[in-house]
Amino acid sequence: MDKTVSTVEEAVADIADGATVMIGGFGGSGAPVELIHALIDRFRATGSPGQLTVINNNAGNGGIGIAAMIKAGMVAKMVCSFPRSSNAEAFNTAYLAGNIALELVPQGTLAERIRAAGAGIPAFYTPTAYGTELAEGKQVEEFDGHMYVRERWLKADVALIKGKLGDRMGNLTYRLAGRNFNPLMAMAAETTIAQVSELVEPGGIEPEQVVTPGIFVDRLVEVAVPQQEEVLVREGVEY
Repeated sequence: MDKTVSTVEEAVADIADGATVMIGGFGGSGAPVELIHALIDRFRATGSPGQLTVINNNAGNGGIGIAAMIKAGMVAKMVCSFPRSSNAEAFNTAYLAGNIALELVPQGTLAERIRAAGAGIPAFYTPTAYGTELAEGKQVEEFDGHMYVRERWLKADVALIKGKLGDRMGNLTYRLAGRNFNPLMAMAAETTIAQVSELVEPGGIEPEQVVTPGIFVDRLVEVAVPQQEEVLVREGVEY
């Protein structure tokens, strides 16, 4: 039942080429920067994993995190809500050059598609995007005089998430807004890898405080002083 590993490198060592990878975070809040950078290090050393589909709220900022993955040439496709964030040069350059594909998903629909996968719901209906280009090719249906678009669940091979407290059985808590997409993604992936700021023994988290139960977590690693994306971007760090 001990799901801990010693290093972030060990945590991401078996992510395969062509994998679909969910990455938690809303901007930099709750973003697992150390896990992402360990994955980049592995790609630079071995050429793997490449051709990834990455699911996140945005497409990265500056030269770190997801943006650094895109610059390294690891990402074949982004599934996100906000590709044009404040400092999205990496994605913009790759997209305009035809080197990366984009699936644009409204933010609420993105969250619900991920949640549906975790709940075992293969599809649902939403009025969001009806009558727009985002609904083209999708089934629509009328309910109570209103038109709805059918959206499919959104699954992943791997989820990289960030928590605050974690115990060795994989139970997690989150810090404030750092919760965001992380709990949903933990439920929607075949393998969930979490970095936590503090690792405690089983029983070290009060049961009613657990947000993500350990059944949804496969691997976790302690990163005692995690880096913050916004700070790195302001400092001009290029990973």
